[in-house]
Amino acid sequence: MKSLDIDFLNRQAIPIEMGGLLQKLGEYKGRQDLFQHQTPQFLATLRQTAIIESTESSNRIEGITVPSKRFKELMAHPTKPKDRSEAEILGYREALSKIHTRPESFQIDEKTILDMHRQIYSRTDIPAGQWKRRDNAIEERLPDGRWITRFVPVSASQTPGYMKELCVRYNRLMHKRQVSPLILIPAFIFDFLSIHPFSDGNGRVSRLLTVLMLHQADYTVGRYISIERLIEESKETYYEALQKSSKDWQEGKHSLKPWWEYSLGILIGAYQEFERRVSTITKTRGAKTAIVEETINNLPTTFSISDIERLCHSVSRDMIRVVLNRLRKEGRIVSKGTGRSALWEKRGNPASKRGNKRGNSE
Repeated sequence: MKSLDIDFLNRQAIPIEMGGLLQKLGEYKGRQDLFQHQTPQFLATLRQTAIIESTESSNRIEGITVPSKRFKELMAHPTKPKDRSEAEILGYREALSKIHTRPESFQIDEKTILDMHRQIYSRTDIPAGQWKRRDNAIEERLPDGRWITRFVPVSASQTPGYMKELCVRYNRLMHKRQVSPLILIPAFIFDFLSIHPFSDGNGRVSRLLTVLMLHQADYTVGRYISIERLIEESKETYYEALQKSSKDWQEGKHSLKPWWEYSLGILIGAYQEFERRVSTITKTRGAKTAIVEETINNLPTTFSISDIERLCHSVSRDMIRVVLNRLRKEGRIVSKGTGRSALWEKRGNPASKRGNKRGNSE
């Protein structure tokens, strides 16, 4: 909670380059809806891939692995786990799936955090969903084999109070909208890791919370690109940023700059990969036709060519007209006038029919 004190935040010097990162992320956020509207079928594949990659990476960071072939089996057909590693992997996947499905249903409070922890271990016999009972320390093994204590978190007796105050301060600042969510979310996660409220599972819960809070702030790239994978790929920088920012945390005299820069860099990397993947698929043969058809499926019953152009900036008006004329010949739409201001009307919704068919078969 030390990082979520408004006076502390006001004292933090935000360098010009970090302001540029915030501006860039605002631009990425502004293009989200466009990309989500253009390629829904492709994004469905990205969502599935992201959940699998996130589950594997977040657990692997903590040394929890299973053979590749077995991991694929678990992701394709979740079954009874054979051991603790498999159980925790399945627990993480279930927790992440819930976040992606209904992020708005979660509150950022102690109950949500305890429930996340409980979900990770739900298929094991390990007591979970409770704060640590004993004091713990964050240790590091040196190349010569010696262990050193890198950081001493909050004591077990103080943890419940610290966690309650952390959530209260976060929600208060988010409600007042005094500080950008892109500043508050990393600050919350940093204090969470510094408190280290659980005996085990702190890193995984922190990554679930990161994805959830970004969702709630409408930075939804974590649904399509695995933020956990990007963290794993930059693991050394992750720990370095944590170590630098944790200096003097107990006294509230730490600097969040290294942690902020790392966290914003990860998010920018996710958006860059997202846009690169979407751009690649929209350039393939037949992709633009599919984009126009999917856009029409998601428009109201009556629409104009301008409505399509607004959402399909990468598709020419001539291509849009080709698709409209084909759909008209197929009897799926009819023209309600002529010229640039002409309206079109859908005759039934192909997307709805497909959805009903799937629903009946399940």
